[in-house]
Amino acid sequence: MKRPLIGLSTFCGVFMVWTLFSVPLGFSYPLEGDTDSPELRFVEEFKLGFSWHNMSCAVCKAIFATVDIALLSDSNMERVAHALGEACVRLHLSDPDVCREITELFREDFIRALQESFLWPSEACALLVGPTCGHFDIYAPWNVSLPQVPKPPVKPPTPPKPGSPQSRILFLTDIHWDAEYAEGSLVDCKKPLCCRNDSGRVSWKQFGAGYWGTYGECDLPLRTVENLLQNVAKSGPWDWVYWTGDIPAHNVWSQTRKQQLNELTAITRLILKHLGPNVTVYPAVGNHESTPVNSFPPPFVHGNRSSRWLYDTMAKDWASWLPEEALKTIRHGGFYTVEVQRGLRVVSLNMNFCARENYWLMVNSTDPADQLQWLIRILQDSENKGEKVHIIGHIPPGLCLNSWSWNYYHIVNRYESTIAGQFFGHTHVDEFQMFYDEETLTRPLSVAFIAPSVTTYVNLNPGYRVYYVDGNYPGSSRMVLDHKTFILNLTLANNRPSKPDPSPSWTLLYRASEAYDLSTLFPSDMDGLTKVMVNDDRVFQRFWYLFHKGHVSKPCTDTCKTSLICLLRSGRYDLLKQCAHSFRKTMC
Repeated sequence: MKRPLIGLSTFCGVFMVWTLFSVPLGFSYPLEGDTDSPELRFVEEFKLGFSWHNMSCAVCKAIFATVDIALLSDSNMERVAHALGEACVRLHLSDPDVCREITELFREDFIRALQESFLWPSEACALLVGPTCGHFDIYAPWNVSLPQVPKPPVKPPTPPKPGSPQSRILFLTDIHWDAEYAEGSLVDCKKPLCCRNDSGRVSWKQFGAGYWGTYGECDLPLRTVENLLQNVAKSGPWDWVYWTGDIPAHNVWSQTRKQQLNELTAITRLILKHLGPNVTVYPAVGNHESTPVNSFPPPFVHGNRSSRWLYDTMAKDWASWLPEEALKTIRHGGFYTVEVQRGLRVVSLNMNFCARENYWLMVNSTDPADQLQWLIRILQDSENKGEKVHIIGHIPPGLCLNSWSWNYYHIVNRYESTIAGQFFGHTHVDEFQMFYDEETLTRPLSVAFIAPSVTTYVNLNPGYRVYYVDGNYPGSSRMVLDHKTFILNLTLANNRPSKPDPSPSWTLLYRASEAYDLSTLFPSDMDGLTKVMVNDDRVFQRFWYLFHKGHVSKPCTDTCKTSLICLLRSGRYDLLKQCAHSFRKTMC
């Protein structure tokens, strides 16, 4: 049965404001000391400027009871949005302009999704404040169906013979181009995103936004993105490219569909221009591609509220890279599969169908778009053919809704001999998530590599990743052998003696095999690295430095260190939550 419409305005208020002002990208590192919450919380560094968890349960209930009474007499969406915007301002949740614009942007889609959901009144403040304020669980558990085909015997991978071919893969993620970036603008402004035309100008005591980018809550100018593409074009040849989304900037309160599509097309054309028609790019959909941000209705939503406006443009723009069969499933749900080479297939997942921030999953979170069931069919077919598979996506699976994450982990366990690599982005930092056998959680069987962002957001150097994968020959494992990370050092690029460097260098930050003394990056190697970091703080501190692309502003010791290593070993959401036993608060 559906929930009663009595109190709809309260639910609209609670969930709209919660969604608008909690737009997580993932997590990076934990802070020490907070013991208020009994649960693991992802409190973002990439935030919109406040935390709901500062509010008491009693205050939350009183506020939204008052809002409910005020709005019951008038259910007009415009009035609801106006009231929510004013509540956001009065609660100092963000800049007044941001409050009003974002509630206006989200109002129609969010309220429609809420009307179709099974949400009950008592769950509102439990979601916002935490389980001490009530119970919230609208995402019921569910299971995928695996074929009745026995799992093949597992053969541990072996390093390739010296001189064996390798594939060199360029990996780009989280570009976040800001068309309003302005050199000299205020870096520390009152809005969630700074270094923009409307951020204000600096005083004589302050440093303004740099020419090539800025450490802070800022995204990148187009010239930096183009400079990156010019550099990687010179660094070729590339066997192929994985590009895992998040093109637009973080001005999520003021985006339009037209702007999102223009930026998608512009960056796609830039990549084609610089890498040329002979380099195939395999893209994935990020959570920032849509507007409102994180809004990805499953295919059962039709008409203007569906995602056809986005998927159709992706299919058109990416047609030079992908075959028609892949474009067909992109139009359906934003995911696809393609044979890269004989013996290797890529699967690009739409990870927005696993994201808690995608409020359309309140309607139905059971395998949205049947994507995981489709993935199983692809993997079984590849197993039958003897193919290896690379999985790419935006949001790492350990950050997904519990049931989705559990089912995905189960699939990786079943098809561990077929899945040769997993590649994600989203968190903006340099990390990974381990997958172990489900029976004992001790035998490492897969790694989800999480590459750092192109953008600086927040307080990072721009960067990109190159993967070296076992190459195209009979019997190849197609697994990751090594990777390199390159950065643009903004301190050097922006601060030549008289003016910014007109042609800055993207330099090698590190090579994984050398930094960690590894022969390959197989699951057993990465599991071993986590164990070394526990006992050898020198290795961990090196990881911590590289984690932030060479720009660390906070130390990580004791609880922070224990927690981060725990997170690296947690490729499933329920396992990741257990890291809360080590700490109570994280930054993301």
